Amino acid sequence: MVASVNTADSFDDLMACHLDAGRKAVGPCSIVIFGASGDLTARKLIPALYHLFKEKQMPVAFRVIGFARREKTDDSWRAELRTALDQFSRTKPVDDAVWREFAANVMYCMGDITDAPAYQKLEVMLDSPGNLALRKNMLFYLATPPSQFGEVAGQLHHAGLLRRGNGEGWQRLVVEKPFGHNLASASVLNNELTRFAHEQQVFRIDHYLGKETVQNILMFRFSNSIFERLWNRESVDHVQITVSEKMGVGGRGDYYEEAGALRDMVQNHLLQILALVAMEPPVSLEAESIRDEKVKLLKSIRPLKPDAVATQVVRGQYFAGVVNGLTQPGYRQEPKVQPDSNVETFVAVKLFIDNWRWSGVPFFLRTGKCLPLGASEVRIQFRPTPHVLFAAACGNKLDPNALTLRLQPNEGISMRFNGKVPGTSVAVRPVRMHFSYDSEFGAYTPEAYERLLLEAMSGDATLFIRRDEVENAWQIVDAIRKGWEGKPLTNREFYAAGTWGPVAADDLLAPSGHAWRDPQPIK
Repeated sequence: MVASVNTADSFDDLMACHLDAGRKAVGPCSIVIFGASGDLTARKLIPALYHLFKEKQMPVAFRVIGFARREKTDDSWRAELRTALDQFSRTKPVDDAVWREFAANVMYCMGDITDAPAYQKLEVMLDSPGNLALRKNMLFYLATPPSQFGEVAGQLHHAGLLRRGNGEGWQRLVVEKPFGHNLASASVLNNELTRFAHEQQVFRIDHYLGKETVQNILMFRFSNSIFERLWNRESVDHVQITVSEKMGVGGRGDYYEEAGALRDMVQNHLLQILALVAMEPPVSLEAESIRDEKVKLLKSIRPLKPDAVATQVVRGQYFAGVVNGLTQPGYRQEPKVQPDSNVETFVAVKLFIDNWRWSGVPFFLRTGKCLPLGASEVRIQFRPTPHVLFAAACGNKLDPNALTLRLQPNEGISMRFNGKVPGTSVAVRPVRMHFSYDSEFGAYTPEAYERLLLEAMSGDATLFIRRDEVENAWQIVDAIRKGWEGKPLTNREFYAAGTWGPVAADDLLAPSGHAWRDPQPIK
């Protein structure tokens, strides 16, 4: 049974609360993209900026400057971007008139990021006649490898384009993941950046936090009293967070050989979702209040000692199998992957949060590649009813109540409970009440980068990761990697492509009587 949720009546529309009314205004600014010839710029950044412009959310005065070492003119770069936009825009076809108006504010600066004169050329472009605020307010987007973050920040500082702390106008650095490869490297990177910019000027981006449904976790929790009262150890049996990917590593084998699923997904995406699901209510909706609570939650996660890794963490690696009817090669047969690689393409971990709200409640996190379905969801499973009355009579047919937050695709919220099957017998069956974002609010959901770029321009750091968040997450991941040192994968840790992971992952839940609930296609 699926019960639709319909709240779109005239009264609710009238009473809708628009929190964006409190968002800081987005004033005139210049956006400089370092690594402008890269894939991220073409696939995500320029389409996001174009759509913000089309939706009239960009500032009245703005300009976008691409900085890269390849030789291009303004016109040739615009032509490249238009070709990419035709492919990657979330709405098609691209509006020619809107594109021409947007592209008039797009220009190109050729230079190497290690070359000081190139930054002087950039300064001249930024100083060109026009709106003075375009020179004072600058957003520097570092779509470069992390090893180049410090170099770019230092060169900008020495060119007088990046000042540390307050001054006339503002300058902000947006940096992409991976933010280091362990705690030590992340600390070094943080120190390099904060030599030239204040922590409040550094916006560490995790595109997962820009997803509409991830943001809705806080709204769902703290604006609905009926659920928040159940959100604790007295009502919750355990929590499962699944981020599954259907694709293999493809052409990213060299990157994955360095990162693996633990660094690529757990350190950022999964721990960020965990923090939002389990954090305490912030004292306000201000960025620092929310980020304070996320850090407190990460600090409350029980440390994993090396001997605990063997019982609380499972890794896996896919071998050849069938996905959607097509043969998928094994990870070790992927391009740029070592034939005897022990890099994990699957991770499942059992964590405990040692605070008053969650004491004793296990949190199971898992992520993997070449799984049957690409999906992200959070399942809150509530404690079973006492073994009397229906529980005693129905046994396993009496399913535990559960609340599922589907983050992607088919975004929505499902409540699972037990209902009587129609008829003369007393038969019970689990049923589902489902709320769909598309059905309720329409199909429009902005891309994550649209929201994140808008927040960076406005100076709202709520959806960005603070230094202590990064470092606390790395502490958790480093402990796991230490427990894996010198231990090759076992037979129970391999899984066929197109399945839900290794059998060892089931062993993680079985001792406590739990089982993974795999995401299901929602039609």
